[in-house]
Amino acid sequence: MSQKLVCNCNGTMPLDAKALGVAVHQSLCRQELGSFIKALDGSEEIVIACTQEGALFTEIAEESEKPLVAPLRFVNIREVAGWTQEAKLSGPKIAALLALADMPEAEPVPVVNYDSQGRLLIVGPGSQAIPWAEKISSSLDVSVLCTEPGDLPLTRNYPIYSGLITKLDGYLGNFSVDWDLQNPIDPEMCTRCGACVEACPENAIDLSFQIDLEKCKSHRACVTACASIGAIAFDRSDRKRNAEFDLILDLRADPKMRMSQTPQGYFAPGKDPLDQALVVNQLLEMVGEFEKPKYFVYNEKVCAHGRNGKVGCSACIDVCSTGAISSIFKSGQGTIEVNPNLCMGCGACSTVCPSGAMRYNYPSVPHQGKELKTLANVFQAEAKKLNQSAAPSLLLHTLKAGTQMIDDLGRSAHVMPKQSEALPSFVIPYGIEHIASTGLDLWLGALTYGFAEVILLLSGDEDPAYRAALEEQSQLANAILKAYGFNERIQLVMANSVEDLQAISQAMGALRQRGALNSICTPASYGLSNQKRETLEAALEYLQKQAKTPLPEAGVALPKNALLGGLAINKDACTLCMSCVSSCPEGALLDNPDEPILSFIEKQCVQCGICAQTCPEHALTLEPRLQTVEQRKQKVALNQTQAFHCISCGKPFGTAKMVDLMLTKLGAHGAFAGAAMDRLKMCGDCRVVDMVKKEI
Repeated sequence: MSQKLVCNCNGTMPLDAKALGVAVHQSLCRQELGSFIKALDGSEEIVIACTQEGALFTEIAEESEKPLVAPLRFVNIREVAGWTQEAKLSGPKIAALLALADMPEAEPVPVVNYDSQGRLLIVGPGSQAIPWAEKISSSLDVSVLCTEPGDLPLTRNYPIYSGLITKLDGYLGNFSVDWDLQNPIDPEMCTRCGACVEACPENAIDLSFQIDLEKCKSHRACVTACASIGAIAFDRSDRKRNAEFDLILDLRADPKMRMSQTPQGYFAPGKDPLDQALVVNQLLEMVGEFEKPKYFVYNEKVCAHGRNGKVGCSACIDVCSTGAISSIFKSGQGTIEVNPNLCMGCGACSTVCPSGAMRYNYPSVPHQGKELKTLANVFQAEAKKLNQSAAPSLLLHTLKAGTQMIDDLGRSAHVMPKQSEALPSFVIPYGIEHIASTGLDLWLGALTYGFAEVILLLSGDEDPAYRAALEEQSQLANAILKAYGFNERIQLVMANSVEDLQAISQAMGALRQRGALNSICTPASYGLSNQKRETLEAALEYLQKQAKTPLPEAGVALPKNALLGGLAINKDACTLCMSCVSSCPEGALLDNPDEPILSFIEKQCVQCGICAQTCPEHALTLEPRLQTVEQRKQKVALNQTQAFHCISCGKPFGTAKMVDLMLTKLGAHGAFAGAAMDRLKMCGDCRVVDMVKKEI
């Protein structure tokens, strides 16, 4: 347990100290600061219910003679509860938030390292790039690539190139840039002596030491003047250039790295001088060794990306906005590869992954599950004391952007309550690293823990692919809930930007007007697993037990691209060749060594579609659907027939349909002409023996 210090901000919140079980201070950061200093001498961790003065408390703690037992932890109960229109009803939510702050922190994850020596490439028009190079070349190892000519400095203090970029990729400490030298004058070789400027009869060369090819009349006097240096060549064949850098400052009007989250070390501030100056200040600090969390864990064994040369699921590749995920095929086996240096931790790959091969780990789903269970349990226990029966609503949001929006909204609602609606008393905010990192397993798990609904707050800075993925996944979640007879309990609140408080205010106002909902089931006790399918199966089994309506025998159809479903088979087309069995990456399709039977376990199927692509007769079709847990666990026969026995030794080696197909397709082949046709009715061993006998 920790020692909790709760501040009531000059009495602006209706806090019940007795109900909360903690002492409530009126001015902890001012007159009552001694209470905090006294707490520093204790042997317990300290949780402070005040985020506004976090810097002050941290500074005092650092100056304390006694080292802290653990880092200070802060929780906001003011903007999210005490300053809302329903502050008097927010006791259960405040108790839940305090309980959350008291929980152990997530286990540390591996880190990804960067090493920057300060090698900076400034790309853009010379008139912009060179002035910045002049300012910071004494602090960084600067190079300039002029995409448009600009007056060159008299001294050669740093390399200056010219040309058009053909390729730019990499990350902090490891950028690779390819460009084509377009102009006859190579700035790398030019000594800026000015001889070419004087010699040019058309005045086609100026202090940029680049030739204006529209003015040039091909006298080539400049070439003669530069003969001893050799910097000018109109017939240059080798125009390709390449270099590596640690940092990129891209001042072009049309930067080529247009992904929503560009790599670490790449900056494209645009034309605004102020934005450029702010970025330059960041660049000056990006020299040395850096690290960030490794956000993901990849399990190749359950990946459904590819098999037998066929591409199945590519959901993670399609949704990644940073280009961090790529496809790899080796010996027909498809896997994916993630560059941890390019990964920015959005977690969308884990959200859309049907098999759980890609798992978000910052923090893990089991850790989040424990925290959500605590929030729900404490809220309902405190609400029961007040004779409140409604369940809490869970508001998921990106930690940084969402916290800013919620805090700004709470402050606005406190100062201007008629213009802004803060969070209702039953809405509990829960910050995660990125809103795209949360998916079906966590949402359904939260509902089984006692939350009445899950609301996803999108702050407007998400990549369009992330929004589309969350919309698709929420539709799937609601379809599953409707299949069990529940109402839709997953919804998205979409703001246009972090400053768009009106959107979230309207959404919170609608929730407050509607009122709290009851939970869809009694709270579950199971824990969420690192394995996505395992967690999902546990949630489905629990929801099925609590369902309002039983699932029909045929199941309920789910939206396209669902990660649950079965297979429809055209038995007339299927030859039971079993190519689908060898292609299935999840073991959902099975053969029988004793007789031709194709079996299927629906629970194992992730709807990747590799089997349908592999089938030579195109006899398989995906069927996104939800069946009962019992049905999905059963092994069912999709197709079966009598085995065809070798006419020579009697050993079964195929099906009658398969042999008939061979007779039709290969009957005209010379090797099987006439009496040799019977070879197609033999097993492989007998066929060879028969061919040898005929040759002898």
